[in-house]
Amino acid sequence: MSTLDWQKSSFSGDQANCVYVAAHPTGRIHLQESDAPATTLTTSPTAFATLIRTLTSSDHTFG
Repeated sequence: MSTLDWQKSSFSGDQANCVYVAAHPTGRIHLQESDAPATTLTTSPTAFATLIRTLTSSDHTFG
């Protein structure tokens, strides 16, 4: 069993609520939120790339 190498999202900054991302050797992408580290969302690289593209597009507004 491999240990995941978690990386904090560069958008999290120094805030207490951070998103962490890890790539598994099988190619799956894992996501965790600092307030719920026991909960992990697992997705494909394609779906993750689509999420990132959507969230960073100029068409998307927050709040």
